[in-house]
Amino acid sequence: MTRIESIASRGACDPPVQAVLRAVHKTYGAQRALDGVDLTLARGQLLALLGPNGAGKTTAIALLLGLIRADAGTVELFGADPQTLAPRRRIGVMLQSGALPDTLRVGELLRITANYYLRPRALAECAELAGIGDVLHRPYGKLSGGQQRRVQFALALCGRPELLFLDEPTVGMDIAARERLWATMRTLVGEGCAILLTTHYLEEAEALADRVTVLARGRVLAAGTVDEIRARTQRTRIRCRSALAVEAVRNWPGVCESRVENGLLTITTLQQAEPVLRRLLAEDATVSALEVQRAGLGEAFTELTREAA
Repeated sequence: MTRIESIASRGACDPPVQAVLRAVHKTYGAQRALDGVDLTLARGQLLALLGPNGAGKTTAIALLLGLIRADAGTVELFGADPQTLAPRRRIGVMLQSGALPDTLRVGELLRITANYYLRPRALAECAELAGIGDVLHRPYGKLSGGQQRRVQFALALCGRPELLFLDEPTVGMDIAARERLWATMRTLVGEGCAILLTTHYLEEAEALADRVTVLARGRVLAAGTVDEIRARTQRTRIRCRSALAVEAVRNWPGVCESRVENGLLTITTLQQAEPVLRRLLAEDATVSALEVQRAGLGEAFTELTREAA
């Protein structure tokens, strides 16, 4: 096989791209919301769009939904203009704030929403995926905040979307409901649905995302897999039971923080952890309950956004 044939073969196997922002700029008066942002989401991929408040996440979603126009750059949904009807019929949307009639029962809301689509999911299937089978006969306004979020998730699934926009989907949910929603999201991705997720729960992004894009002040700070983003920081956390004084450990080279929590010495290193670990074992032969943990997505996100600020 020639090199050209090999490249063409690999390209043919790549999942189709379903949403694109390319060199996108958007301003509101004197405020720069997006400044040359690139973003790509392919079929069967979950992309977590992260950033502090005011980073530009809402603007990016609004552009892909066709709610606003970019000042410059390319915005595509399934290769088409997001403001046309055809691509909109292929998406599902769960925004952070959704106003629904309080007096309508949940089953009525699902049936009404399903009527907008050509091949809607059955009501029972939507209810099962969102875990709302026990509230179908209750008025929407009588539900808890977490239950209302699950109903909004079910509504977003009604039309069998190929691309799902989820804006802070698990806010207000208890742990069991959140884990159930995570399982459903994994199932949908496995079936080929693409998901664009925004969340302030970084453990949620770490658990679910195939790729992560970090925004701040309208610019992309980092983009890649979770492991690639985590690798942007050298921080490592060492926990153990030790007789060493926390004040002495704090002054060791490479240590940026040391403290005692629940009887365990916790040491955070800025560089490679091995020299600190060797010194710890050399100076305290009684060390026990030793645990070494790389920086998570949360630490990497904090460092990236702190530098941008």
